Amino acid sequence: MALFALAAPFGHARDRGQFVNTNAELKAWFDSLRSGKGPCCSDADGSALSDSDWDSKDGHYRVRVPRYGYALDGQQQELVWVDVPEEAVISEPNRVGRTMVWPIYGYMGVTIRCFMPGSMT
Repeated sequence: MALFALAAPFGHARDRGQFVNTNAELKAWFDSLRSGKGPCCSDADGSALSDSDWDSKDGHYRVRVPRYGYALDGQQQELVWVDVPEEAVISEPNRVGRTMVWPIYGYMGVTIRCFMPGSMT
């Protein structure tokens, strides 16, 4: 039980209300997104990336995301490059056009649950 209690904060979806005006069809599409690592949850869990925060080399992706899943006393977080596992890449067409990433933060650092490349590809 103690392990579940420690892991629980890392598995919760975070709907901060920032996508309240998203149309219902697009919201349903986001909610249905899955990678080989499982469901991506929703657009509220994902983060859009600028072109400078992701790249592709030899058919593999990597992304630059915050090192921690929480703010540190309002300070700017350090960004780290993380390799995207093949099974985390979403294979269906990107309906929003922008690159999206769904990072997971845990006791061993940050990993990528889902990644959807944008217009750079």
